[in-house]
Amino acid sequence: MATMNSPAIQARGLEQSYRSGLLWRARTVLADIHIELARGGRLGLVGPNGSGKSTLLRLIAGVERPSRGELILFGGAYKGGELRRRIGFLPEDASFPRELRAQETMELLASLRGVPRSAARERSRELLSAVGLERAAATTLGRFSRGMLRRFGLAQAMVHEPELILLDEPTAGLDAQGFAVFDELLARARARGASLVIASHVLTDLQTHCDRLIVLHEGGAAASGAPADLLGSEQGTTMLEVEGLDSAGLEAVRETVEARGGHLLMRGPSTAALRALYRRLSQ
Repeated sequence: MATMNSPAIQARGLEQSYRSGLLWRARTVLADIHIELARGGRLGLVGPNGSGKSTLLRLIAGVERPSRGELILFGGAYKGGELRRRIGFLPEDASFPRELRAQETMELLASLRGVPRSAARERSRELLSAVGLERAAATTLGRFSRGMLRRFGLAQAMVHEPELILLDEPTAGLDAQGFAVFDELLARARARGASLVIASHVLTDLQTHCDRLIVLHEGGAAASGAPADLLGSEQGTTMLEVEGLDSAGLEAVRETVEARGGHLLMRGPSTAALRALYRRLSQ
């Protein structure tokens, strides 16, 4: 029986296969995936290209049906369109009608996801402003840059205040201001208790916004655990991000940041940690 304590996601033995080629042979892209994500939990999916991250997100979003296994969202309390209205999804290759203006597209998407018409316009304006697109509200999406489209994609995934947010490479194409927008949107979602699943190759996405990772490799779950446990165990893979140092201070950072007047903003694994992790899994 579904309750408010039911997990946001329960997946047992999840598998996805596609048939293709002259002989219509099945190719398995996901096999024996098990997930349990508590409500309000924050899960990161990481793995090389082709490891099944996007496929898994599409299954959770209801865009595809699994070939095998069981997938239950919110304890099975909701079905069909009612369930999809509780999910916000940003695919990696999200496409929107190029001929429509940003404001009207956002209002349409909000209405389709159950936001009352009286609230859809105001909610759309507020989200476009939050992602820095208020001046482009009357611009057709066909004139948007890649970074603008990604911001729009983030906004549309949040416009109906979903309980479960699914993001596939959400920061691809974003500039520094876009990263700040992304962080703010997820902070808002977390404050209202939304659950999150994010697939990303960007370490700061995983470290900042996830409390658990699943590493996918060749369609299977090769490892899982806290980001620090999975990414922080390699020798020589520490990254320091500092501010307030001149070129002489940067040269001396190996000795000590504080001695040169800098401020330590973040310390964690570098991108080399991901490469090392993938190498270990391939051995």
